[in-house]
Amino acid sequence: MKCIEDEIPFDLPKGWAWARLRTIVFDLPYGTSKKSSSNGKIAVLRMGNLQNGEIDYSDLVYSSDEEDIKKYFLIKGDLLFNRTNSIELVGKTSIYRGDIPAIYAGYLIRIRSSLNSGYLNTVMNSSYAREYCASVRTDAVNQSNINSTKLGDFLVPVPSRLEQKRIDEKISESIKVIDIVEQEKLDLQLIVTNAKSKILDFAIRGKLVPQDSNDEPASVLLERIRAEKEKLIKQGKIKRVQKESVIFKGEDNSYYRDIPKNWELCSILNIAEVELGKTLDKGKNTGKFYPYLRSINIKWNDIDLSDLKQMRFESEEIERYSVQKNDLLICEGGDVGRCCVWKDEPILYQNALHRVRFYGSCNPYFFMYTLMLLESIGYLKSISNGVTIKHLTKSVLSTIQFPLPPLAEQKRIVEAIESAFAQLDHIINCIS
Repeated sequence: MKCIEDEIPFDLPKGWAWARLRTIVFDLPYGTSKKSSSNGKIAVLRMGNLQNGEIDYSDLVYSSDEEDIKKYFLIKGDLLFNRTNSIELVGKTSIYRGDIPAIYAGYLIRIRSSLNSGYLNTVMNSSYAREYCASVRTDAVNQSNINSTKLGDFLVPVPSRLEQKRIDEKISESIKVIDIVEQEKLDLQLIVTNAKSKILDFAIRGKLVPQDSNDEPASVLLERIRAEKEKLIKQGKIKRVQKESVIFKGEDNSYYRDIPKNWELCSILNIAEVELGKTLDKGKNTGKFYPYLRSINIKWNDIDLSDLKQMRFESEEIERYSVQKNDLLICEGGDVGRCCVWKDEPILYQNALHRVRFYGSCNPYFFMYTLMLLESIGYLKSISNGVTIKHLTKSVLSTIQFPLPPLAEQKRIVEAIESAFAQLDHIINCIS
């Protein structure tokens, strides 16, 4: 007999008792270490198959080794324990319910007493058990481990057999309800995603808000932008874009075929200056260090400034590579097209981002939402260059046809989108 009073983690109800895991199970044997294959006589359950207390059979490997099949064959009610893996996965336990014949690769917890296997599985997946595993594991680089001695020392709270059964049944009922709720959340999130996409679809077709005959037509806006650009060209502030073209409504583009009469179709180069940021080259860059934006900082309609890097910029580069309020920032590589509107004081940026600075007071949010729709339907990836890593180059970006509503309608559309999105986000937040 040994006094364990100093080890008891919490008080138990009357009639309960503590038992070390090794006293109520067999020797905590480790399973097969032989190589598995994509086919064979029997399934091999690995650490990746342990999911939320149950076995996931969606990604199985197999063995035909007769010695292993005889030695490591599982029986209904066995628990599988993840003894070695990354820190967050060590200690995961799942119950084998006999769904398919299988052997295991990992620690086996096979009960040799009258303990209810479902109840023990609940204990092993509790925060109490996870905290114990965290306290006794040994950590190495990218790998953690719990040996059988430490696992065997684990103190299990043991109620009566009838109460174990009741707890197991109650937990099973609760998990079923939780699974239903989680699936309904996923279903609702899909509905919200589809609703947002439909809202954006209506928006860029001119069907989200009514047209106002008093609005200045987009054709007049385009003419004013052309005049504004000509003036800047003459002043030497911008260069003439050789590839700029005017897109007419008569051109074949079914996606925008039904836009309102007072709208126009245009290229981004018709209405904005598009420039990439500075290239990061530690060997060549000189000047003072300044924080700058990378593609990782750009989210959809959001900015993450928690991880800003610094790069050298010469004083004459500051204006060229600065982002100003109302500039649209678009990711050139990776998740191509992901974009947001800059709202704060000027900041510098690198060449993984397009800086789009609009003429004629065009609303940058309208074009951000247009890109959001084109990304959701897969259009941006389909036109981008690259196989493994996609790139939305300036020349590719210039081929995208943008609908151009009157300025006043751009504002009304953006307000309508943001109001609808806020309500949909509120619904999601209520169920989170």
